[in-house]
Amino acid sequence: MKIGIYLAAGIAALSVAACTPKTTGTPETNPALETIFSRTSIRTYQDRTVEPQKIELLLRAAMSAPSGKDQRPWEFVVVNERPILDSLAAALPYAKMLAQAPCAVIVCGSPARSSYWYLDCSAAAENILLAAHSLGLGGVWTAAYPYAERMEAVRSNLALPEGILPLCVIPIGYPAAVGEPKRKFDAGRIHYNEW
Repeated sequence: MKIGIYLAAGIAALSVAACTPKTTGTPETNPALETIFSRTSIRTYQDRTVEPQKIELLLRAAMSAPSGKDQRPWEFVVVNERPILDSLAAALPYAKMLAQAPCAVIVCGSPARSSYWYLDCSAAAENILLAAHSLGLGGVWTAAYPYAERMEAVRSNLALPEGILPLCVIPIGYPAAVGEPKRKFDAGRIHYNEW
């Protein structure tokens, strides 16, 4: 009986340890912080296919995002067919890099599931960008929402159903070039306890 209790306690302790995030270290030794601080927007890509396993990891990361009241109003469209990528590139003024990207993830949401769908979907989109960087891929956020003409271009090219709104189009691929990450930290924008 005692062995069973000790075994159960050991398994519980291992489960907690496996789920406990690493909170120590510097950006150089903490993989999560290193990924956040070194991520850059990638707009040029190698002529190389992105493996389906990596696309699935991006989508798993997206769906791990926080969601108000756990409504998860997101939907994702993965595009890896050249004619569709080219058509989107022609229709979207700030997504011309789709003509070179091997694939894209379009982050969409359902206002019927949540009135703040665009907030939850923004968190999912950021997870995609961070996951892409951690996997040696690159991506860039190109907005569809709230621009009616861009949203319609995405809707018509992808045959989105009524009630599903496109938030952003994220071209994804292996970077052809990687720039130095911008140092965006600004202590002057931090306020403690009051303005």
